[in-house]
Amino acid sequence: MWGIVPAAGRGSRIQPLAFSKELLPVGSRLDHGVERPCAVSEYLVERMIRGGADKLCFVIAPGKSDILDYYGASYAGVPIAYMVQSEAAGLCDAIFRALPLVGEDEPVIVGLPDTVWFPADALALLPDNVLSFLLFPVERPEFFDAVVLDGEAVREIQVKRQDATSSWIWGAFKMPGRTLRDLHRLWRQREGRDEYIGTLVNAHLAAGGRAVGVRAGAAYVDVGTLHGYRAAIGLLAEAAARGPEGGARVGLGWPGGRPVLQALARD
Repeated sequence: MWGIVPAAGRGSRIQPLAFSKELLPVGSRLDHGVERPCAVSEYLVERMIRGGADKLCFVIAPGKSDILDYYGASYAGVPIAYMVQSEAAGLCDAIFRALPLVGEDEPVIVGLPDTVWFPADALALLPDNVLSFLLFPVERPEFFDAVVLDGEAVREIQVKRQDATSSWIWGAFKMPGRTLRDLHRLWRQREGRDEYIGTLVNAHLAAGGRAVGVRAGAAYVDVGTLHGYRAAIGLLAEAAARGPEGGARVGLGWPGGRPVLQALARD
């Protein structure tokens, strides 16, 4: 199973930084018994591995060689490949850069490397054989991509709409390799005009495609702003305060009970 990490964005909402936003230190982790800062993207990578990914692909911009320097050839024994998005052209374009690596029958997980969310093992609940979205409840869905469901079936994705009718947003998704190819073919037919995955999925659904939503998320923080960065630090600190199993380190899940924060919208 591939885990695709789209890390080519400029991170303009939290700049200026002296490094890629995906390497922003958030919380800490243990490395051979030694505590060290944890890059925000490590939370997604760890969750992908927990969800079954045994190969990772980072899609980076030409100026983001610091990500390659940081992660190198593998993470926790899982090999990493790198693809380059030559210019900022949106999430769809970034994801499809990894397409040559993915087999027809290989499941693919996609997540956002500037987010922190719980529970850490939620990706394992997504089915392998259909386009499926991991959903999180939020109070301000208009800042995200809200997912409208009919039972478990996705009826529509409302991309940053002020009149969003669902309080559930997607935080990550999974699909078979053949579905990734189908989406790419449709994207090409639409002349690559879809920047957001939501509008492309809507076209996929209108053409008879299928997608499901899994309401398994509990806490979601977008770390792409200073507000989100502070909130993520607070979320992890609160988890750590619950004890050694509190979840502040990469690899540990939510310690039980309700999370302190449900979700924080983008500024």
